[in-house]
Amino acid sequence: MGARCSKFSCCCFQSRLKPSVLESSDLENGSKNERSKWPGFSEFSLEQLKAATSGFSPDNIVSEHGEKAPNVVYKGKLDNDRWIAVKRFNKLAWPDSRQFLEEARSVGNLRSERLANLVGCCCEGDERLLVAEFMPHETLAKHLFHWENEPMKWAMRLRVALYLAQALEYYSSKGRAIYHDLNAYRVLFDKDGNPRLSCFGLMKNSRDGKSYSTNLAFTPPEYLRTGRVTPESVVYSFGTMLLDLLSGKHIPPSHALDLIRGKNFLMLMDSALEDQCPNDDGTELVRLATRCLQYEARERPNVKSIISALTSLQKETEVPSYALMGIPPETVSSTPPMLLTPFGEACLRTDLTAIHEILEKVGYKDDEGIANELSFQMWTSQMQETLNSKKHGDSAFRAKDFATAIDCYTLFIDGGTMVSPTVYARRCLSYLMNDMQQEALGDAMQAQVISPEWPTALYLQAACLFSLGMETDAKETLKDGTNLEAKKNKN
Repeated sequence: MGARCSKFSCCCFQSRLKPSVLESSDLENGSKNERSKWPGFSEFSLEQLKAATSGFSPDNIVSEHGEKAPNVVYKGKLDNDRWIAVKRFNKLAWPDSRQFLEEARSVGNLRSERLANLVGCCCEGDERLLVAEFMPHETLAKHLFHWENEPMKWAMRLRVALYLAQALEYYSSKGRAIYHDLNAYRVLFDKDGNPRLSCFGLMKNSRDGKSYSTNLAFTPPEYLRTGRVTPESVVYSFGTMLLDLLSGKHIPPSHALDLIRGKNFLMLMDSALEDQCPNDDGTELVRLATRCLQYEARERPNVKSIISALTSLQKETEVPSYALMGIPPETVSSTPPMLLTPFGEACLRTDLTAIHEILEKVGYKDDEGIANELSFQMWTSQMQETLNSKKHGDSAFRAKDFATAIDCYTLFIDGGTMVSPTVYARRCLSYLMNDMQQEALGDAMQAQVISPEWPTALYLQAACLFSLGMETDAKETLKDGTNLEAKKNKN
């Protein structure tokens, strides 16, 4: 039943929540922040991009986006004050304009907090340009290999590895299983110091024929044999980046594997880390890198298992990235803290017990008008049966027998005669109590379809999104619920 509700909600509910929230629980399938900032993929005119980049001024060329001549990247600013990165290809790179536009639109449909998202393109005459979000805090290569004040902290290196793996899993889940040219120059840091994977590496370009650098020491062995990039090749490249994070140097895999086989871990580790890296953590990351760098592609791990291994290693998870990176707070985007209601606080903590107490206390006061309709129709036996299902569901809900509550509320909903947002809200929480987050989200959205001005529906959506690990969407939805409740209280 939960799946049916989710599907219905996607079709009928014009919510600010993106549809992909309901499609998968993988991390950050396009945050609502990004959707509102960049409502969709745009085709820019050449004049717009000339104006944004001061006529493609050499002063606006940025090396931090990891591109080398002849494909130059410029920093630019649109009329709406949005900062952008504009990649300008050489004239021979994309002779087929239709192929370029199709590929750009395909990549532009992706949205994730783990990507420096592609937000537009330009195709006029011989000009081929891509437009992406601008990342102001340079590349992983800069922070690992060419740092000035202090080396990247161990906790941040582990976070980079995890976020990068999550980016790989995200775009793979969207049917783009190949990343062309994964390296430390392709990992960029946004205004909050969070690492993001450049979307430029998702563009397939058979014309330039170079998916890897000319340094053969870092090239996957099967690519040397076949010239083809495969998902396993990307895992190999990810392994080389783990070596970068471990050593603080761009160390050839063959040399690193010799050190590992000889158990010379200390020679592999970045000496600038001093005592930041616990031996067990270092050993685990070395082991994971070794698995990724297996000569036989079939012996390398998949991305999901990589994420699982890296998640268990995360340190200082409560510390924001900008603090770990040493980025001055004044350069970080900030929003005033929300003043949350008790319901909002419970959702923020995903405190299901507190949410249960609140829902039980609130009762059915939001189903105004339904009670009169029910009393008028109670003369039918079917109606009485449906009402009994609801009554039994409420008893089970109070007794915290959530499995029975789901069954009873489902009978009431499937009766189809009456509609109650509170029943959907209560079944939503019952689903959450049974680790059925997707079904719960469908019910929370359905409650809002029925009662658009009911803050409880938004609060429950936030709780579902928090439980799915989709923190940015959850916080935005929680903000919406808080604002709606404040508006209702003011009136």
